[in-house]
Amino acid sequence: MVELRNVTKRYGAHLAVRDVTLSVAEGEVLGLLGPNGSGKTTLLRMLTGAHTPTSGQLTVAGFDSVRQPLEARRRVGYVPESHPLYDHMRVREMLSFMAALRGVERGAIRGAVGEVAESLSVDDVLETPVRHLSRGYRQRVAIAQALVHRPSVLVLDEPTNGLDPRQIIETRNLIRGLAGRCTVIMSSHILSEIARTVDRVAILLRGGLLTVRSMAETPDLEALFLSLA
Repeated sequence: MVELRNVTKRYGAHLAVRDVTLSVAEGEVLGLLGPNGSGKTTLLRMLTGAHTPTSGQLTVAGFDSVRQPLEARRRVGYVPESHPLYDHMRVREMLSFMAALRGVERGAIRGAVGEVAESLSVDDVLETPVRHLSRGYRQRVAIAQALVHRPSVLVLDEPTNGLDPRQIIETRNLIRGLAGRCTVIMSSHILSEIARTVDRVAILLRGGLLTVRSMAETPDLEALFLSLA
């Protein structure tokens, strides 16, 4: 579903991502793990089309992110770390607006909003102004807006950041529930959340990919991380 081949990203003299080659299968949940400044967010922004690689090739569902950027972007839903939402809108209004922006046909918007609201358990707050939502509900609505156009790939940047323990568990279960329905790529610097959520983990350090491991074959992620970093 996602292919990176020797992807590098430079910002002037700064090398943010260095020669990364990685494949992510359809329906897989992949975690990007690394300390702050390791290149995780830059890599995610290239996946969403917000940034383009300096060199190398990145494809989403077979579409090249440089040569076919619009087709590649249509296949991606994105929730940034700050998950910005339109506080002045009601939840239904915001989800409808995002569906229209992402190309959902006008006659299909109401059904798309209802479907994603039910699957993310936000159907009970559709008429609530976004500014009145709890932190946990805001996270769910942020993920709902990223899924309303039925993307092939969901990209989550630090999805449990700032949540309380109960909300972290709910978000973890939500992400696991998406496995098989779409490909999920999430970043985190919290080892325990990666270990409990993903199928495979890719460890980054100083922009380079150190290793990719199956969680089923990694009994001690902390020990692995410390041995590499």
